[in-house]
Amino acid sequence: MARIYLDYNATTPLRTEVIDGMMDALRETGNASSVHGCGRGARNHIESAREDVAKIAQVNPAQVIFNSGATEGNNTILSGFTDKPVFVGGCEHPAVLKVLDHAQKIPVLKNGVVDLDALSNMIKKTPPTLIAVQLVNSETGVIQPISEISALAKSCGAQMLCDGVQATGRIEIDFKMLGVDYLTLSAHKFGGPQGAGALLFREGLLLPKLLRGGGQEKRQRAGTENVAAIHGFGIAARITLPEISAYQIRVSNLRQTLEHGLKSIAPDIIVAGEAAPRVANTCAAILPRVAAETQLMAMDLAGVAVSSGSACSSGAFVSSHVLTAMGYDDDAAKSNLRFSLGWATTSADIEFALTAFENMVKRVRK
Repeated sequence: MARIYLDYNATTPLRTEVIDGMMDALRETGNASSVHGCGRGARNHIESAREDVAKIAQVNPAQVIFNSGATEGNNTILSGFTDKPVFVGGCEHPAVLKVLDHAQKIPVLKNGVVDLDALSNMIKKTPPTLIAVQLVNSETGVIQPISEISALAKSCGAQMLCDGVQATGRIEIDFKMLGVDYLTLSAHKFGGPQGAGALLFREGLLLPKLLRGGGQEKRQRAGTENVAAIHGFGIAARITLPEISAYQIRVSNLRQTLEHGLKSIAPDIIVAGEAAPRVANTCAAILPRVAAETQLMAMDLAGVAVSSGSACSSGAFVSSHVLTAMGYDDDAAKSNLRFSLGWATTSADIEFALTAFENMVKRVRK
């Protein structure tokens, strides 16, 4: 049976160039901390990747610290604010939302965009020391006004943490224009390997440390570097950056076809965040009165890999905290199917998915 992959926001297929480059690196031996020739070869892979990753956000290579991914990067920064007032976006990924129990949630509007007026009022009541808001939401694809949020953070002397995972490779990122202090990335969201990421920081800042006991990564992140994965991260960044404009046009057209088809099949479908600026690849479709798990399993049996868009723990589906924060009721928050497209998605994939979706709707609404 054919398998169609439309879950790029969970992880993307590895680019062929990345696989080839990582295989070459895996055949080499060398610890990047060693001073001999083999060690210098490993170090060269890391520093070359640092230059390529830096270009993704238009920063200097010295501003890039490699780690295992955005979850580690977010935890690293948040670990420095365990006893200080912190604000986090109400639609954040759990890697931010569930780290500090005392963090206050910033409300979002119905379209999923942070409520700037509410944030301004929160700041007046309790000035935070850190504000954490993602650049792009993983469930809806909504793009947040980070530069405006950063300006509010600066107005009260707070630092700004931005999870840039779902934006990388999909929109252009300018670290300076965003006005943030920290930006976290994960390679596997745009064609790189799982287990490689980066923390980007504003020059001159003293970073919190999560892992101690070694001098790696400019003494900011202890532990022997995963050379092959970092090398793959750099390759993915290098080949993705010049493709962003063409990617946006092509994938936007595919999503438009998808959403038009979904609404034709089920006119009562709601696309969450449709009224807000979104990245081109994400569609969060709410099919009222049909549980996400039912939709997900039916699509999987038909050969289409998508996501429910809601958290799954111990096999039990729960309401999407993102949709709940946006003001949707519990039924809608449990009826969301997320389609996320990417670099290898084709028109045929969309047609196949629409056929599978139509068959599913006919069965569940018979």
